[in-house]
Amino acid sequence: MATHTWVFDAPTGTYKDHALSARLFEAAIEETVTMDFVNSVDGYGRKRGESVTLTRVSNVTEPTNATLSETQRIPEDDFTVTTKEITVSEIGRAIPFTSLSEDLSHFDLENAIQKELRKQMTLYLDSLGLAAFKAAQLKYTPTGATAATTATAGTAGAAAGANMNVYHVEEIRDWMYDTYHIPPYEGSDYIGIFRTKGIRGIKRDPDWEDWHKYTDPAAKFNSEVGRLEQIRFIETNHGGSAVTSAGLNSGSNLGEGVVFGDDAVAMAEAITPELRAALPQDFGRAQAVAWYGVLAFDIIWDTSNAGEARVVHVTGTSL
Repeated sequence: MATHTWVFDAPTGTYKDHALSARLFEAAIEETVTMDFVNSVDGYGRKRGESVTLTRVSNVTEPTNATLSETQRIPEDDFTVTTKEITVSEIGRAIPFTSLSEDLSHFDLENAIQKELRKQMTLYLDSLGLAAFKAAQLKYTPTGATAATTATAGTAGAAAGANMNVYHVEEIRDWMYDTYHIPPYEGSDYIGIFRTKGIRGIKRDPDWEDWHKYTDPAAKFNSEVGRLEQIRFIETNHGGSAVTSAGLNSGSNLGEGVVFGDDAVAMAEAITPELRAALPQDFGRAQAVAWYGVLAFDIIWDTSNAGEARVVHVTGTSL
């Protein structure tokens, strides 16, 4: 990465006096929402090794008939314990700058660099979290306004043929609750994080509009889906291959997203991401600021077994 340096704006000719605004204008970043919904691993931290093992207890099978006769020995069932290992790694980025650029700049250069690094760190952590949610084995793909394909091996079963709507919200909720027995995230609510296009597909559905005329007329005004079919929807505009797609498959028709319940994704954190200033080099002339941390995100239940799977990834295959 090139070092930020101070250079003259007119290598030849007459110098001009340029007035600078008192305010430093900064580019906006995408909205990040994931960190509120990951589970920090208790008991793990600095000086606890490079990995942490999560212990998972599978359900005991419900018997067809548990009635006993007087002399019958009580039947025995299996009690299954599995583990999931999360290995942490170092993450970080830095911006170097010179003491001359700071001494001559009208603005507080180091403060501006720190703010930009904090924004970059926030985006990257959001990307790591969303990538962990998308590792779900359960895939749901809308193939039409009232048709969908489901898959349980970690890969979508079809190309998306339609965007999200109320029908697909109903199907996802029923699939999670009735087939996979996924416990709600909080109270009786699941959480759905979707790219703007997916949220827009729901809001354009006449069924959604008619229902909200009487239950929450301000929802359309506030551009909110809110709570629908036991799912609380949250919108994100954070994109990229590891995050959420603004439009998948033919005509970019599907806004990607995830719907999840309790204990979906874990974060193992040895060192909490923080800003660090480098030791000045070259007698203080060369300086740098970085963000740095040691952590990892991972899906807790990487299976598609009923009672274990916790996340549905709404997506489609590549065309």
